[in-house]
Amino acid sequence: MRPYLGLFVGVVAVSFAAILIRLAHAPALVIAAYRLAIASFIVVPWAWWQSRGMTAVNLRRRDLFLGALSGVALALHFAFWISSLSYTSVASSVVLVTISPLIVGVVSHFFTDDKMSRDTLLGICVSMIGGIVIGYEGAQLGSRMIFGDLLALLGSVAVAAYFLLGRNLRGRLPLLSYISIAYFSAAFVLLFLCLAMKQSLSGYSNETYLMLILLALGPQLLGHSYLNWALRYVSATFVTVAVLGEPVGATLLAYLILRERPTLAEIGGGALILLGIYISLSRGGLPLTRWNRGDHIQDEG
Repeated sequence: MRPYLGLFVGVVAVSFAAILIRLAHAPALVIAAYRLAIASFIVVPWAWWQSRGMTAVNLRRRDLFLGALSGVALALHFAFWISSLSYTSVASSVVLVTISPLIVGVVSHFFTDDKMSRDTLLGICVSMIGGIVIGYEGAQLGSRMIFGDLLALLGSVAVAAYFLLGRNLRGRLPLLSYISIAYFSAAFVLLFLCLAMKQSLSGYSNETYLMLILLALGPQLLGHSYLNWALRYVSATFVTVAVLGEPVGATLLAYLILRERPTLAEIGGGALILLGIYISLSRGGLPLTRWNRGDHIQDEG
């Protein structure tokens, strides 16, 4: 039950991201940079203290490179996805960015040992139909929403790479070691992009800074870290299918907090997404990995 519980907590936490981003009145790159910089400021010293300064020494160059590459993919994911929220609705953005299970499933099936079952494939297809229903409605509302949907799609490609790389590394690295490399690399890339595009990192309201802190503590440290923790136990496809619950939670929160009423297409598409998750997770069962037996207490930190 632990992987199920971890995925549930992670999905609930990341569902708050779109709402906090809407309430933070700052450019997309600035929001993403603060999110990862604050998370790195907490995680990196924690990882270093837990390992008593030996984390960086024990890592292989290949692990450092792949971890940094995972961080770059995460940075691009946030840059594209957060930007999309300025052009399209919360529901359309978070649904389109979470088509990553199809990308992850195909890559994993043909290039790794993680094979998709028929139930997993069926669940992905049902969820994808739900995403198409919502995306099609957005396409009817003008070119501005189409551009936002395109940014969200690019974000889905980037996050697929992020989870695939994480799946590869989590078989060898403890959680804190991996996320400290990935989060720090993502923060570095995003801060560099802010400086290159002359985005100011100061001068925002206290409310905005509060939203940025909450974004780092909730969706990033709690949400993404639990999703990365689960990658040691289950396939990247399984994790990304579970993450498809995010748009449903985000749409509900958008209605309760932002008064952004979901359309019939968004409600129907969300129902299909939940059905697809149910098919994938219940009929397919929990695909525990060979790494589960070798897990150790250091990873639980």
